[in-house]
Amino acid sequence: MAEMDTSSGGGHKKGPGVKKGKKLSTRVDLTPMVDLGFLLITFFIFTTTMSQPTAMKLIIPKDADKPEDQNKAKESGVITILLGKDNNVFYYEGQLKVDGSNFKSSSFKEIRNVLIDKKRNTPEKDLVVILKPSSECNYKNLIDILDEMAINVLKRYALVDISDGEEQLVKISDAAGASTSAK
Repeated sequence: MAEMDTSSGGGHKKGPGVKKGKKLSTRVDLTPMVDLGFLLITFFIFTTTMSQPTAMKLIIPKDADKPEDQNKAKESGVITILLGKDNNVFYYEGQLKVDGSNFKSSSFKEIRNVLIDKKRNTPEKDLVVILKPSSECNYKNLIDILDEMAINVLKRYALVDISDGEEQLVKISDAAGASTSAK
């Protein structure tokens, strides 16, 4: 509590008949202020909402009646992108032909145009991009191709393990690309 000290200052007078004013000292007790501070802190802690966990929005396919129909996609709307070593990108549309005639090579600069053309010529509900990194692909290339999916607003894509046949085809194409670039 606040108190006022009214004791006299000692009675020293200067000059005859001069009355000296009393010195008053004030002392403020801050205990209630500290209590109020802690009450306010606890009030704000209990009334504020904690930060909500954020999650990435995923587009999940609808359940099919038959399990074998669940992951079916139209062959005309599928493009498969294979990532090789040394920033090499390979792709094919639909299913890979036995003779490999639809297997094409590209670079990261050109793959954006391929994806844009595929998106333009395919209905959105049929378009599916399959990403298959090879064992020699580096992490940066995988992130770059995922960025391409976001840049081109391609909502339906899947990251899938590469098959042995595709892995061999990528290695042969990488070796052929390395030998032509060395000349």
